Amino acid sequence: MAKEIFHPTTEQIELSAVLDALSDPIRRSIVLGLAEIGEQNCSSFNGLSAKTNLTYHYVRLREAGITRTRIEGAQRLISLRSDDLEQRFPGLLPAVLAGARAERR
Repeated sequence: MAKEIFHPTTEQIELSAVLDALSDPIRRSIVLGLAEIGEQNCSSFNGLSAKTNLTYHYVRLREAGITRTRIEGAQRLISLRSDDLEQRFPGLLPAVLAGARAERR
């Protein structure tokens, strides 16, 4: 049985941690992908970086409270905590996503 994965509660999500996590272009690409497509398997983002490097980015996003990871069998599925972020910091995620889309062009 896999050990439980830490996720901060909504109240524990800190603005400085969110902004720090979103300062990296790879992490912004992951967040943008989750926003556009929805929940994804970790391997969905393999084109962005090496697997070990992606693992680091996934942890940073999860520990900042931006994503949620759930285990289903051998898979780890990642989703965006949009509602939690909107409750904690209204308008922040849509602004970051708009910026990430503009960067992508």
